[in-house]
Amino acid sequence: MPDKNYAMKNTFRITILIAMLLISLCPSAFCQGKTSGKLFIIGGGNRTAAMMNELVDLAGIRSSSYAYILPMASATPDSSIIWTKEDFAGTGAKKVTGFNFQRGVSLPKVQLDSLKNARLIFISGGDQDRFMSVVLNTPVMDAIHQAYKNGAVIAGTSAGAAVMSKKMITGNQKKHPEIESGFVSMEPDNVEIKEGLGFLTDVIIDQHFIKRQRLNRLVAASIENPEQLCVGIDESTAIVVDGDYATVTGISSVVVIRNNSKFKKIENGLLGTEGLQLSVYLPGQKFKLRKF
Repeated sequence: MPDKNYAMKNTFRITILIAMLLISLCPSAFCQGKTSGKLFIIGGGNRTAAMMNELVDLAGIRSSSYAYILPMASATPDSSIIWTKEDFAGTGAKKVTGFNFQRGVSLPKVQLDSLKNARLIFISGGDQDRFMSVVLNTPVMDAIHQAYKNGAVIAGTSAGAAVMSKKMITGNQKKHPEIESGFVSMEPDNVEIKEGLGFLTDVIIDQHFIKRQRLNRLVAASIENPEQLCVGIDESTAIVVDGDYATVTGISSVVVIRNNSKFKKIENGLLGTEGLQLSVYLPGQKFKLRKF
């Protein structure tokens, strides 16, 4: 008769092989994490009443649960909480709170617990680098991710949009910090990228995209980060992320750049490439948040 231990070991090996096969066939389910949460990523600018109502309905906080505002990107965080509460007030949502967490200061457990259990977390605009300097690798970041795993909607506008990705555009120019008019050229090693919240592991988000003419910046980021899908969201416009798909909402458009060739050329201090795929999506359209 066959040895029972041998049969059990063989069954175990087969189970492991099947699991590895599933991971290879569906990497996003394991890299991104299977969660029930959603992302509502706004490109900045004015938030229309329709957009705010859509956000509240998506999170389900009109009659129950609550929203939690994180204002740390703002230079005036207390004012940011007040202004964001006013936007939510127009939707009829009653339970909206917020707290200005500060790095190096003892973090109140009651606030961390409230953040963790929120149904909607809203990250305000300002400076994404300022926000991440407060939350990166802290209990605040852990609480945001726990809320997402619990099914919360994580929303952000402007700087709050940029922080959603693992690779985060800071907005700073490494070679020309003195230029305030934006990226007027495409040069190597000029787009500063740091670590964001990491809800999107293979997507880079840019904001105020069409309004502030940021195509140069995102094209350069795409050339130097070919493994990333680069998404530029215009003002008063958002993408609603559910799993591997994003749906455009709002009043303008979203530009998506795929760099499938991974070809990069540097000549006379300029970046070049071939084969970029650029798509422009309008409100109501859906696109996949993976390159292939």
